[in-house]
Amino acid sequence: MSRENFKSYIPAERNIPELTLKAVLVGIFLAVILGAANAYLGLYAGMTVSAIIPGAVVALALMKPFKPTILEVNVATMGASAGECIAAGVIFTIPALIILGVWTEINYIQTSIIALIGGLLGVLWIVPLRRALVVKTDLPFPEGIAVAAVLTTTVPGKNKEQEGGVKSIWLAFGVIIAALFKFGQLSLNIFRDTIDGMVSIGKYAIFGKEREGWFYGGTATSPALLAVGWIIGPKIAAFVFVGGLLGWIIFVPLIALATGLPMPVTPQQISDAISLGNGDYSLGSHIWGFFKIWGEYIRYIGVGAMLVGGLWAVYSIRNNLVESIKEAILGIKTSTTTPKKRTEQDLSYKLVFILIGLMMIPIFLLYQWLSGMFGISILMAVLTIGLAFIASALAGYLTGLVGSSNCPISGVTVVVLLLVSLILLGLGATGLQGMAIVVFISAVICIGGSISGDLLQTMASGQMIGATPKKLQIAMMFGVVAISLTVGITIGVLHQAFTIGSKNLPAPQAFLMAGIVKGVLGGHMIWPFVIAGMVLAFILILIKLPVLPVAIGIYLPFTLSVPIFAGGGIRYVTDRYIQKKYGKDDEEISDWELAIKQTDVKPKEKAIRTGLLFTAGLITGEALMGVVVAILVVSGIQLTVFGTAPWWPGLLIWIFIGVLVAYIPLREILSDKR
Repeated sequence: MSRENFKSYIPAERNIPELTLKAVLVGIFLAVILGAANAYLGLYAGMTVSAIIPGAVVALALMKPFKPTILEVNVATMGASAGECIAAGVIFTIPALIILGVWTEINYIQTSIIALIGGLLGVLWIVPLRRALVVKTDLPFPEGIAVAAVLTTTVPGKNKEQEGGVKSIWLAFGVIIAALFKFGQLSLNIFRDTIDGMVSIGKYAIFGKEREGWFYGGTATSPALLAVGWIIGPKIAAFVFVGGLLGWIIFVPLIALATGLPMPVTPQQISDAISLGNGDYSLGSHIWGFFKIWGEYIRYIGVGAMLVGGLWAVYSIRNNLVESIKEAILGIKTSTTTPKKRTEQDLSYKLVFILIGLMMIPIFLLYQWLSGMFGISILMAVLTIGLAFIASALAGYLTGLVGSSNCPISGVTVVVLLLVSLILLGLGATGLQGMAIVVFISAVICIGGSISGDLLQTMASGQMIGATPKKLQIAMMFGVVAISLTVGITIGVLHQAFTIGSKNLPAPQAFLMAGIVKGVLGGHMIWPFVIAGMVLAFILILIKLPVLPVAIGIYLPFTLSVPIFAGGGIRYVTDRYIQKKYGKDDEEISDWELAIKQTDVKPKEKAIRTGLLFTAGLITGEALMGVVVAILVVSGIQLTVFGTAPWWPGLLIWIFIGVLVAYIPLREILSDKR
């Protein structure tokens, strides 16, 4: 079925409470709380937890006494998304100013203004992009599917007799399993969350020196990543895995063989190596060396591929973008901003483009205030608007492809950093002020792209359940304002308590950003690897293979690609078995339709919907527990059982969860002897 004619859970003709005071207040509360938790998690571990699914669950729990509608819960979820997105964009970039020596302390006012401008710009740009990316593509939006499945299964007021035999217990079962498993990993430390190892492939004479060759392998034992792989399907999961194989099984071993494996030297590096080896320094030092090569060289191949692949992705949906812009222009000319259907109502295009144009004024004033370079500030203000559009489209595309949790928004930021740094290098702004304005611009664009990605994920779930896009866009603005006013305080307090760059708050992504700015403006950037990634992307385009999933696989740690591929493989087996049992229909029902379908569910549809509910539960449980553990860590609560956790119990349980992902959707089919 075309998404143009998609039949949502709540019909477009039906009007029920949506953008209400209680929904907005809950959204603001979630934005502040989940934003603060993710700010710490990002500075500590270099990653954030997508808040869209836990936000939906927590919003439902908080609003349940007030008997909310499904659309009110969806609006409240927008606030949670805003908190996580702003936090991610800020902690990936702003701490780089401390590392570069531009700031000595976190400036609350400037941080808040940057967050507010970036967040509002992201919301505004996604209005004309919504139809192009959500309605007129076949991007899966895995977490959007999960949220739709969660809400249509758990929100009160639904007629339970209309479930078509699909039991909501599988959603709860997935939540409980993933939450307990993650708690055992992260908080109790009774088994490891990552299992990896090294294999020697012998010694070889390279350039007159004897070098030892190594292969690395491993996997993150993550139920959520299994679930994401199952939802996005075998094709996309396989391409992500191919990128991982290129980066970790070909490129890194070749460099390690040619130059030798780097070894840890400083006390911090030695400590990291011991941690990577789970107490075994010999193993850990070799794994550390592999990650060192990947982080300093191979990752930039992924960045180069992402740069070309991102531009190609935007070009490939140019017709959708042009149609959306035409609709916007038509709406401006005719002053008609209300489409025929409620579920197609966006914010006024005229208002949106006026606001985008007016945003150049505060952006210029901000850059002038922060850098003191008048001419460059004007140029960069105009450039920021254009780059924000590209970043929003790219982040939205990536999010629709692999989900918010796996969308490498830091990779999008690196691409922006490279482009802006090159422009300033050409203008001769290479000093500390030049570095500062590069970070400021990248922060605004990173925040805007992050907001756009998560907003589109919620727009997708809204499209499935029958939300009003305009009301979701307004709700997101409330969340943006709330978290923008508090995120500077959060990061400032964390810096005062732990110090950004210390062992307790290493801020790895910010160090990456600072290193790139120094590298480009200081003339030490490793351009051959970026160019190699660009060439790889061109080759993939020529042979008509998707670029971005491969680029993501190169850019992400290999341990994340493996469980996504495993989940995709399980989905392949599931689909093949169902086709063998029931044959292939002329018109297969999509996962979007199955996520919300309640009546007349056929056996094959019931199997896939059951799988969607269970995998949505796995994503929800792990994401919720990630936030809980982050809060425990911030509160100083330690529940660790083992100093050095064993690896094999976690692997066995994770494999068992994989078996459940395969078995639960097919359970009734396998028991049917006919």
